[in-house]
Amino acid sequence: MSRIKVLVVDDSAVVRQVVTALLSADPDIEVIAAVADPILAIARMKVQWPDVIVLDIEMPRMDGITFLKKVMAEKPTSMAALAAGAVAIIAKPKVGLKQFLEDASEDVVGAVKAAAHANVKMLRATVKNTADVIMPAADKHSAMIVTTERVVALGTSTGGTQALEVVLTSLPRVTPGIVIVQHMPEKFTAAFAERLNSLCQIEVKEAQNNDRVINSRALIAPGGKHMLLRRTGAQYYVEVMDGPLVNRHRPSVDVLFRSVAKCAGANALGVIMTGMGDDGAAGLLEMRHAGARTVGQDEATCVVYGMPKEAVKRGGVEKTVPLSAIGREIMQQLSGVMVR
Repeated sequence: MSRIKVLVVDDSAVVRQVVTALLSADPDIEVIAAVADPILAIARMKVQWPDVIVLDIEMPRMDGITFLKKVMAEKPTSMAALAAGAVAIIAKPKVGLKQFLEDASEDVVGAVKAAAHANVKMLRATVKNTADVIMPAADKHSAMIVTTERVVALGTSTGGTQALEVVLTSLPRVTPGIVIVQHMPEKFTAAFAERLNSLCQIEVKEAQNNDRVINSRALIAPGGKHMLLRRTGAQYYVEVMDGPLVNRHRPSVDVLFRSVAKCAGANALGVIMTGMGDDGAAGLLEMRHAGARTVGQDEATCVVYGMPKEAVKRGGVEKTVPLSAIGREIMQQLSGVMVR
């Protein structure tokens, strides 16, 4: 029986050294390489494809989530790592790292062996639900009256962490209320929102149930939960809820966009950005049919031109712009007019 081929990707030399040593001690495992970042990993994988990748999430040049999704798109691979498709998640402490890894050696080795035998093709074979499993589509006669309360809905996936930083840091202090779905694992959206909040003039936070959608605030759907826009009177708020995967995602961009179509209609701007697959394409078209303005990120500035491409194909995108212009389009929503 051939040994399990493992690639270790971590910017910490200590982690690479310790994980390589503890995995190599098991006769069933062979560490084929240990590299400092995903760019080096991609080059190494052109020579030999691993059975399992042990992957850090916070690394220079490319974050672990973006790398993971690129790998899974090219060839299903078992992942003992920190993102969608992972077989196991092992959280590292900030101090005492070497001792922690040595103490957790059985867990790490066990996770790698479990990953090697996981049926990752099932990630693609699962039933692909639509937003219908969460809420019905908007009625044709339920268009919202245009008001001065504007809402911006952003949906993104692969490459979206960097793209959202570009967009949100370009916004001035006063903006319309913003609701965001970024495909990201559970427990990581809070830290992501906190980081953006430290960089932006507007408030950025991980959404909690019943949070108000107000000017100068961006709410990011928490990983592992769907987020819907709701309305009471003239006020918007969000509902954060469990539910089945939609387009194999939770949170799903389609779920958010459908709720925005129903609750905001012509008072909304929908933006679909870089990402793999088609989540958000159907919802953006529903928003456009409800009277919302819609924007798609252009191919040249997308890390992966999947979600915007599908939205354009279906007729949901009214205007295509580069990443650097999306902030400008959002600000035009203040006056209710998009620049052409």
